[in-house]
Amino acid sequence: MHVTGTAPQPAPAPRENPAAPTPGSSVQDSPGTPGRHARRFGLPVATALVMGNIIGGGIFLLPASVAPYGTVSLVAFGVLTAGAIALALVFGRLAERDPRTGGPYVYAREAFGDFAGFLAAWAYWITTWVSNAALAVAAVGYLDVLIPVNGHRWTACLAALTLQWLPALANFAGTRYVGAVQLVSTVLKFVPLLLVAVGGLFFFDPRNLGPFHPGGGSAIGAVSASAAILLFSYLGVESAAVSAGEVKNPRRNVGRATVIGTMGAALVYLLGTLSVFGTVAHDRLVRSTAPFSDAVNAMFGGSWGGWAVAVAALVSMTGCLNGWTLLSAQTPYAAARDGLFPAAFARRRRGVPTVGVGVTVVLASLLTVYNYTSGSARVFQVLVLVTTFTATVPYLLATAAQIFHLVSGRGELVNRARLVRDAVVAAVAAAFSLWLVAGAGYAAVYQGVLFLFAGVVVYAVQAGRKQRAARLGGIEDAEEAERP
Repeated sequence: MHVTGTAPQPAPAPRENPAAPTPGSSVQDSPGTPGRHARRFGLPVATALVMGNIIGGGIFLLPASVAPYGTVSLVAFGVLTAGAIALALVFGRLAERDPRTGGPYVYAREAFGDFAGFLAAWAYWITTWVSNAALAVAAVGYLDVLIPVNGHRWTACLAALTLQWLPALANFAGTRYVGAVQLVSTVLKFVPLLLVAVGGLFFFDPRNLGPFHPGGGSAIGAVSASAAILLFSYLGVESAAVSAGEVKNPRRNVGRATVIGTMGAALVYLLGTLSVFGTVAHDRLVRSTAPFSDAVNAMFGGSWGGWAVAVAALVSMTGCLNGWTLLSAQTPYAAARDGLFPAAFARRRRGVPTVGVGVTVVLASLLTVYNYTSGSARVFQVLVLVTTFTATVPYLLATAAQIFHLVSGRGELVNRARLVRDAVVAAVAAAFSLWLVAGAGYAAVYQGVLFLFAGVVVYAVQAGRKQRAARLGGIEDAEEAERP
């Protein structure tokens, strides 16, 4: 397991910009020439990237976020796992067909054109930097176990900002260091997670579970609502596909890393959530800001176990922020190469789109400050629900691209031996994405649509500039041809 494999080879260039830098190259290096700090990921690191991005802040705080819905949320976890695996299989098949950096953006644009590709890139970009803000807020809850920071709003805000900027600095150092941090943090986090997920079953007390469905309304509605929050814990299933240009042998490894990483994360999630529910009293869990620390303290008594889990949670979240910071720049990078994002997002240094990283961490920081100053008591949950809606846009567009290829009749794009299986998986993934939109709630959809509509204005500007450049280029070519 290492991150210093073979030198990166040029990935296929997008159609409209064949001279752009290829994935794996930097602004200092010529295309195809490896930088000292730019390395491609092998299957172990690609799998660690998927698992590290999935198992981040979500698993450490979400048991408390869904506790108000009762144990019906465990049903939501099961349904969500099935949907996430379906999405993983879809991304794996799409990456076999088109292994370029960009993931859902590349798939949507290839199938439906520039506007669909831009919407996928824009929505996914929003998802990444809002998720970073949510992860930082979640990490502060565990930092408070070690160092009291939650007592004052500005202290907590400063801690959240620090936790965002440290991974950004690792990204500026190059993909070599991103992969190293990701691998180490993924390995370290599993010890305490498995301690709670497996050890907690031996301390399980059914009396701690609380009611199955304590609120009003239907149980199906409660499953949808809790699943909308829990989706945050599965964001990252597309990680290997988004960074396909940085993965060695992507046609083979992206799909494998996506499925293995998702299934491994799902097993840890289900056991961990069940153990927390069974070891921490329901009324205490609803108010908890560090549910895994509370679970270990309940299992062994005292507070040393809670401190150890808090340290592991911080390592996990820092690793997750490290991976998400890289992903937040990859999709805008791919779109910028095609002229659909500002050209600055296509600049790379040491294998990392540095402008994208910088803009993303600044936006996440501003959102963090805004949410702390707004006085919301449930900052994490508000941010999570917004990402639920924005994440479903690229997920649904990518799934629609797979369905488009399956029914278009183009034999070169479809594996006929797996046609029925691929069609069933794509249908499940599409239904799953639509269900998540419904469960996000009116407020999250309202805020998410505002974010998307702001992107329409950006697209209009970029598309207009792109068309103008093409027209001027055509005029210059015509004038050159008329010269004697």
